[in-house]
Amino acid sequence: MKRILLTGGGTAGHVTPNIALLPRLRELGYEISYMGSYDGIEKKLIEELQIPYYGISSGKLRRYFDPKNFTDPFKVLKGYGEACRIIKKLSPDVLFSKGGFVSVPVVLAARRYHIPAIIHESDMTPGLANKLCIPSARKVCCNFPETISYLPAGKAVLTGSPIRQELLKGNRLNALRFTGLSANKPVILIMGGSMGAAAVNEAVRRILPTLLREFQVVHLCGAGKLDPSLGHLAGYVQYEYIKSELKDLFALADIVISRAGANAICELLALKKPSLLIPLSAAASRGDQILNARSFEKQGFSMVLEEEAVTNEALLQAVHTLYENRASFSSAMDSSQQADSIETIIRLIEEAAVHT
Repeated sequence: MKRILLTGGGTAGHVTPNIALLPRLRELGYEISYMGSYDGIEKKLIEELQIPYYGISSGKLRRYFDPKNFTDPFKVLKGYGEACRIIKKLSPDVLFSKGGFVSVPVVLAARRYHIPAIIHESDMTPGLANKLCIPSARKVCCNFPETISYLPAGKAVLTGSPIRQELLKGNRLNALRFTGLSANKPVILIMGGSMGAAAVNEAVRRILPTLLREFQVVHLCGAGKLDPSLGHLAGYVQYEYIKSELKDLFALADIVISRAGANAICELLALKKPSLLIPLSAAASRGDQILNARSFEKQGFSMVLEEEAVTNEALLQAVHTLYENRASFSSAMDSSQQADSIETIIRLIEEAAVHT
């Protein structure tokens, strides 16, 4: 039996593409294990799927000053030692890494034991974690054609992001029953990522009285970010985090307001959902979400409203424009030539496993 080790963590976006690969890997008879941080979101998500999980020490390597910069490198070194011991024990045929800082010691440990690594870069330009991993990788998967120019020749493969196939099987009636919303009024789905997004939450909540005159709102606001004072509003439902019901909420949504994380927008593309993207600002990130969003805007898949430009008036106008032109956005997505990401990545995994 072939053995594969998966890694990636820190946010749900570093885990869900791995989860999307599981059904196909099981069909092919792989023995699957997962390595992540001691207590990151990946631990809960993977253990729920009854996949053997191995936790290691994880530290973040930052480009900016932070007192933790003095201690986190030692956590990474500890994680490397732990990863080496686990990989020696598991002896996988291949490693697939979705990124995040927990993946760095895992990929480096795999290299030490001559385990071929396939890594996936979601954003337009490689993040620091993947930059550290690329020299040790057999192949580097990516979502955007523009990314290939940032990667070593011969390693880059345009694959797209693995999408959980169950997301394509949502049921609108199930969502209506779950939310208690009406079937006679359009629905906006608000998504801020697995951790929620305070700026998006606040912007949407400021315009709720006006928004609810014409729309209903399903708000995925993140852990600890519910607002109990809004519970009485008809047509507004809020949840910290949604799992199995997400596919039905997507089926219910007419339009989506979202951050511009690469995995999230690739799901919107696969579902052909018109979206208003509010990327994380350059002041709070390395600007990758802005690049992702502008790429989707250029292709006619989404509208973009940068965080610094969000006002009540601008947000309301953007919502109305998106809804009124939703058919054109859906048509652009329908005609896109998206790669069969799961099968492309599985082919790379199979090729690497055979040559171990």
